[in-house]
Amino acid sequence: MRGRQTVRDMVLSMLAVGVVVGIGYLFLPHDASGDGVHTKEYKVAAASAKRAAPYPLLAPEGLSDRWRATSVSYEPASLGKGKGNAWHLGFVTPSGQYAAVEQSDLGRDALLAATVAGGKPDGTSEVAGKSWERLQGSKARALTVQDGGATTVLTGTASYEELAELAQALK
Repeated sequence: MRGRQTVRDMVLSMLAVGVVVGIGYLFLPHDASGDGVHTKEYKVAAASAKRAAPYPLLAPEGLSDRWRATSVSYEPASLGKGKGNAWHLGFVTPSGQYAAVEQSDLGRDALLAATVAGGKPDGTSEVAGKSWERLQGSKARALTVQDGGATTVLTGTASYEELAELAQALK
C-alpha cells in the first residue's frame, strides 16, 4: 500500500507542475513569425557623431530597407579605451549576414587587428572612385581605406559584394 501512495503522489505532483507550466506558457509572448532582429535607428546618432568626430565620419545613405541596423555607437578617445575616436555601425544585410562600419583615427594596423582577426590581403575593390583593400580573416572579411585622418573598415560575414554596396552608400 505504501508503494502505491508514493507513485500516486508523484503522478499528482507531476500533473500539478504540468498545469502551472502550461498556464505560464500561455501567458508568455512568443512570436514565431519574427526573425529576432532588433533594429536601431542610427541617423540621429550618426549626425551627433559627425559633429564630435575629428575626422570626416562616414554613415550610409540610401540603403534599402532590407539593410537593418542592429548596433550603433561613437566613443571619443577621451574615454580612454584605447580605440581612438571610434565609430561603429552594425547591420544585418539583405542576405542575412553581418556587416559593420568601423571607423577610427587609431592606427590602421591596430584597427585591422581588432576588427578582422587573422586578416590577410585579398586584392582590391574599386568602389565610389576609391580603391579599397580587401582582407580575408579567419571568420570575417573586410574592405578598408584610409582617408581624411581616419581608417574605415567595412567588415563582417557579408560577401565582398555586399560590403561594396555598403561602401557605395557611405557619405
